[in-house]
Amino acid sequence: MDASTFYALFSATCFTLTGLWWNVVRARTDWMADTAIRRTIGGVYLSFLLPALMGLFAQVGGTESPLIWRLSFVVISVVGAVSMLRLVSQARGDRTARALRWTQLGTVVVYAAIAVIGVAPQIAAPLGLSGIQVGALLLIVLVALGHALVWRFMVTDEAGRGGDE
Repeated sequence: MDASTFYALFSATCFTLTGLWWNVVRARTDWMADTAIRRTIGGVYLSFLLPALMGLFAQVGGTESPLIWRLSFVVISVVGAVSMLRLVSQARGDRTARALRWTQLGTVVVYAAIAVIGVAPQIAAPLGLSGIQVGALLLIVLVALGHALVWRFMVTDEAGRGGDE
């Protein structure tokens, strides 16, 4: 599959996941009453929205105009990493479950790797891959972590809070 086709399908999938998450949140109005839960909901939302946006920029830039995808990957990854770091820093005081915090921290690491690929895509060459391909693989991991966030959030008592401190 070429990069353009992958990113088109990827972005559409991520936007669909964003919409599905909106429906879940809309059905659980009780979640919105708690500030900590609202923050976690926002983190899950960003876990699908930001990769969708990166996918769109990668499709626009593609291999013909790599500066577009590279710059967008860096900027959007910084936004994602900072947002998730804020969640992680507030999560312990919010009694957020440890597994959820570790998953959030994992997304920070993946965002950092995506930003590095955006800055220096040539580091992918020893793998026999282009930077945009490695970016695609990292985005897949990011969405998988987003799914893990949803899972942990949905199955943990009190929407992500746990006694596993």
